[in-house]
Amino acid sequence: MSAYTHTYLSHCKVITDAIALQEAAICEAASLFHRTILAGRMVHLFGSGHSRIMVEEMWPRYGSFPGFNPIVELAVSFHNLVVGANGQRQAMFLENVSGYAAQILRNFDIAAIDSALLISSSGTSTVAVEMAEIFCAQGVKVVGIVSKRHSDTSASKRADGRRLGDFCHILLDSGAPVGDAMVQVEGLDTPVAPGSTIGSCMLVNCIKAELAAMLTAAGQPPTVLTAANVVSAERSQQLFQSAYDEHAHRLARLYERVGQS
Repeated sequence: MSAYTHTYLSHCKVITDAIALQEAAICEAASLFHRTILAGRMVHLFGSGHSRIMVEEMWPRYGSFPGFNPIVELAVSFHNLVVGANGQRQAMFLENVSGYAAQILRNFDIAAIDSALLISSSGTSTVAVEMAEIFCAQGVKVVGIVSKRHSDTSASKRADGRRLGDFCHILLDSGAPVGDAMVQVEGLDTPVAPGSTIGSCMLVNCIKAELAAMLTAAGQPPTVLTAANVVSAERSQQLFQSAYDEHAHRLARLYERVGQS
């Protein structure tokens, strides 16, 4: 095995160990989401930049189920063009514009029974921090995912010095190092190969598994998107359609009183 591949995989094992140490917090987060979903409401998901990956990891994809509101704001998470119109420079600028989070959440009828999962590796993205602050003010329980070592050494962009973790009821750590990249290549003065996505996806799926068990134990087993080679093609199609219908019905509740006092 290449020395660099071995180095990266060794760091991934460290991340796995760090996730395992957070079992109690993972179960606590799943319990919060369990309460929301049983009430017929939704768990709001948000991450700007590459943190968007964790939003889509939670829902919708194979092995996932309804109950989540994936807030994917393309202006701060669409990377494909890199430069020019809709480029990275604009996205990185917008994710630190104060007031943007309020405009996003203005679209939804938020209730205190809702909960939220917000992801920011640095814990300093203005839009993520302000979204957490707004949710807290509305009585919504917030779970955050950060890279703790990276966040602890990142300067807050707020005058009061507060980060995402300051507005979270539960804060989970992806286990990634400062700067995220984990491999130092000989002759190259900057490290490569980030790790926060690995740890954050582990956290998301651990929560998902615990939550599925809780919902099933409560007599409301989730409708899981499942491949045809696991169940029959007919059953797979039925699960997909039922899951999407449930998502639509839950989402409708987030719009029915928008703008009403």
